[in-house]
Amino acid sequence: MKIYDFLAKATLFQGLPEPQVNKLTRIVTEHSFASGQVIFTEGDKADGFYIVASGRVKIYKLSPEGKEQILHVFGPGEPFAEVAMFSGGTLPAHAEAIKESKVIFIPRTAFVALIQQDPSIAMNMLGTLSIRLKRFTSLIEDLSLKEVPQRLAAYLLYLERERKDSKHVELAISKGQLASLLGTIPETLSRILRKMNARGFIAAKGRMIELRDKKTLEAIAAGEKTLL
Repeated sequence: MKIYDFLAKATLFQGLPEPQVNKLTRIVTEHSFASGQVIFTEGDKADGFYIVASGRVKIYKLSPEGKEQILHVFGPGEPFAEVAMFSGGTLPAHAEAIKESKVIFIPRTAFVALIQQDPSIAMNMLGTLSIRLKRFTSLIEDLSLKEVPQRLAAYLLYLERERKDSKHVELAISKGQLASLLGTIPETLSRILRKMNARGFIAAKGRMIELRDKKTLEAIAAGEKTLL
């Protein structure tokens, strides 16, 4: 993978002039992680942020009893830990590769120095970060305040918007991991998926899901319709 080409196309840095991208390439490092390998743990110093180059990374919390709650799953091109990096504190959650992955690491000290030299790099990031924050806030509200069928419908619609596909989405994680993300158990998730499939709202083939009745899914997500 050519670091320059990747950074030039990454959402955070898209549109940056060539000289600025070249400056970024000189401070970043590339790291590989096996499936199941921990990238960082909660409480670690936020000494930089990451961008997924390939594979998938989950961000999660652990309860005192060891129960895992997945907060988000990031795929190629998506940054993570950038908010904690800017605050200069510690990382608020764990990160783990859920398949063989490569990530780009941008160290805080060098990146801050680069921004001080060239503030336009930071300005380029603000728009992207604000859009992500708005989306994540909406997603968190959906996943915390709604019943499980509403959460699933909202999540499928979220994936559809991210994929920019009017009908199809792909589950990049296992059903067990999706259940954790939605705050439920795999058995409940499977039952709801079967009901949605049987009623013709979706058509699931492996990890590919066709959204056949978006209006009904939107109504379920909004709490205007129940999945009986």
